Amino acid sequence: MDPRKISDLLSVSPQIAPEDVAKARAAGFRAIVCNRPDGEGADQPSFEEIEAAARAQGMEARYIPVTAGMVRDDDAEAMGVAMRELPGPVLAYCRTGTRSATLWSLSEARTRPITDILAMTKAAGYDMNGVARRIANGGKTPTDTGDAKFDVVIVGAGAGGISVASSLKARKPDLDIALIDPADIHYYQPGWTMVGGGVFDAAVTARTMGELIPRGVHWIKSAVAAFEPANNAVILDGCRVVKYDRLIVSPGLKLDWGRIEGLVETLGRNGVTSNYRYDLAPYTWELVQGLKSGRAIFSQPPMPIKCAGAPQKAMYLSADAWLRRRVLKDIEIQFNNAGGVLFGVKDYVPALEGYVAKYGIKTNFFHTLIAVDGPGRTATFRVARPDSEPETVTTDFDMLHVVPPQVAPDFIRVSPLADAAGWVDVDQNTLRHKSFDNIWSLGDVMNAPNAKTAAAARMQAPVVAQNVADDIDGKGPTSSYNGYGSCPLTVERGKIVLAEFGYGGVLLPSFPKFVIDGTKPSRAAWLLKEKLLPPVYWKGMLRGKEWMVKPEKITARTS
Repeated sequence: MDPRKISDLLSVSPQIAPEDVAKARAAGFRAIVCNRPDGEGADQPSFEEIEAAARAQGMEARYIPVTAGMVRDDDAEAMGVAMRELPGPVLAYCRTGTRSATLWSLSEARTRPITDILAMTKAAGYDMNGVARRIANGGKTPTDTGDAKFDVVIVGAGAGGISVASSLKARKPDLDIALIDPADIHYYQPGWTMVGGGVFDAAVTARTMGELIPRGVHWIKSAVAAFEPANNAVILDGCRVVKYDRLIVSPGLKLDWGRIEGLVETLGRNGVTSNYRYDLAPYTWELVQGLKSGRAIFSQPPMPIKCAGAPQKAMYLSADAWLRRRVLKDIEIQFNNAGGVLFGVKDYVPALEGYVAKYGIKTNFFHTLIAVDGPGRTATFRVARPDSEPETVTTDFDMLHVVPPQVAPDFIRVSPLADAAGWVDVDQNTLRHKSFDNIWSLGDVMNAPNAKTAAAARMQAPVVAQNVADDIDGKGPTSSYNGYGSCPLTVERGKIVLAEFGYGGVLLPSFPKFVIDGTKPSRAAWLLKEKLLPPVYWKGMLRGKEWMVKPEKITARTS
């Protein structure tokens, strides 16, 4: 017997024997469901034998036989009835447990989100993506999927998705392209640091999605429920199916606020803020303006996160504002970082350390925020230093700037596209999926070891566009992504340390040192961030203007 827990009420197992029933009872199970027809295997005990053993143990048993590969809607309904009527927890079994997991998935389709169902069964060792359409359709076999078909489908209309759509359309004007995204508003997220620092108004970082979708590209305003890469299909909420010849995946990542206990309840109140959300960045500036004394804590979670410098950007701009108001001496600033270094690329660390000293910031490494008590104004951190036993520390605060843990979106993590950590699994140079030749990915959601920044997506978009165009032309990929990312570290109002680097921390500056030396604070870099990059984003990147982002070429090997 090998029970695999799917929910508190159900575990599933490969074939059990009569002698396993007593073990099931001892393990706490109160009922058994058989989903395997009698006589399917030569060494298979009959349901009658299992039922007798269950009766001897004071357990209930139910027979819902399903022929392998032929799970009917009525079978799923019968499983749902059994789960409601039988005392739990229940142990269901078939030859491998797959049919039992499938029946549960379909029976739960009307009450649980599809991502939860796929995640719960995946955790138990069962892949339900093969019945994702039926789950999305409320557990019923679709009779009219209403298929739409496009040359290229792009999932996600953020910075990466719109940019690659524009770049691809510029290369192949006749391509039939669809962008899938349910959002009404598109945000220039790099601007939120400036909002939190009192430089930008929040409204300038937002535009309606409709005005940004490239001309000639279809916008499907819907959420994605699942992928069927074997069938070249994307399943939308409501079980609508969109077919493709080629797929580009760029939905960004998920901010997992709920992973920190008590945080959701106090965000935007009690001195708790974050520049990682449009509606909260103005509150950051409000707190900075109002704070005259006390303790301000800036947290950074474990990697990966988008724009790893953003936690420090908020801290330096806040400290600079307090210095200018002459209250810095009365404010204790702590930088509580889950990592062990100030910044991942060592060439930029000396300049940042200079500002840490200038502002009197106390750096606490290996500190991960795990709980917030907003009304009590306390934050609890898990401290896990190397070669030391983990401990927890609780600290009072007057202002707390939180950066939430960040993961791949649920519908990506449970999909066949994901690696073991949940990110889309791509070749780090061509950005093509490692298992599916007609799928590419860019932006924060894929697993290449680069910094997750808008500047990275700006470089990745032409790489993906060119390689997709090459594939359409029957050629191998000709463009390679070098891992470029940029992080303009706003160390004070009017000065920036412009970090630009690629794979392995190799420096990849865009300008000669006499123009901008990225390892030192620069007014020219501030001008770039404040005045030039927003129009480059809105009028260049999103419109397929590949300014200063020419992809590296893959040179053909000769034998």
